[in-house]
Amino acid sequence: MATQQSSTGSGAADGAPVEPVRYRVTGMDCADDAAEIEQAARAVPGVETVRVSTATQVMTVRCSDLGALTEAECAVAGIGYRLDRLDGRAPARGTDTAGDDDDLPKDLSHITPAYKRALWIVVLLNAGYGVIQMAAGYLADSQALKADALDLLGDGLITFLGLAAIGWSLVWRARAALVQGLFLGALGIGVLVNTVYRVLVLSQPEAEAMGLFGGIALLVNVAAALVLLPHRSGDANVRAVWHFSRNDAIGNLAVIIAAGLVAWTGTPWPDLVVAFVIAGLFLQSSWTIVRDARADLLEARNER
Repeated sequence: MATQQSSTGSGAADGAPVEPVRYRVTGMDCADDAAEIEQAARAVPGVETVRVSTATQVMTVRCSDLGALTEAECAVAGIGYRLDRLDGRAPARGTDTAGDDDDLPKDLSHITPAYKRALWIVVLLNAGYGVIQMAAGYLADSQALKADALDLLGDGLITFLGLAAIGWSLVWRARAALVQGLFLGALGIGVLVNTVYRVLVLSQPEAEAMGLFGGIALLVNVAAALVLLPHRSGDANVRAVWHFSRNDAIGNLAVIIAAGLVAWTGTPWPDLVVAFVIAGLFLQSSWTIVRDARADLLEARNER
């Protein structure tokens, strides 16, 4: 990964206190990533506070001196994430600015037209097949298929938000993320409520349909990863592709395994257990988005 010297202030010297600095984070796609980034930055002596928002994908850090700020940048870049300053100053140390697009702000220079097209393909694959799989879940009476479809729809909407919000202010990105988080949370609650109802009714799903559509979902996720791989630029995008593919593939495999267990045991319990787990994890992610979006909006309001 190419490195550049960071510009952390105008005319300031090491040892001088600095105001909070914001960075756009590339390569983060879940709360675990945000926690990892915060942990890496906090481990640097001189870092006073650090907060990473999964809603806007922005890190805000306050350090006691400029030297600590530079070390925090290096620590985060060293674990595979790309940082870009949001105050118009030079890119953070540890970022790669090769292939800059003059039509984009410096912190968005890695989002080329070809990369945008690849992301739109990913949106169509995830959201499009998510709708198909949700319908299949109702036809097959499978709660696990519905929950897995919810995960696909969530990924598609998150990617869509990232594309639509390019160039938006932090406030509007936070507002959009809040609406998205509430919408996805409502969908997740709907799946959980329906699953509880199925527990009481105990109707057995169609195992063959579960396995078929779960297998197709796995192929869709692999296709999305292959579309993005040619556009990776450094460790950050590779990490994002890996996380999306890994998490979605685990859900797809769980649906396929549940289908086999439903056929083998002749009971709906494997389907219901997988649905509870996937929907629960999805609701946790939705809650994280809502929490971070509200915190971002509160912070923006206090700065006015």
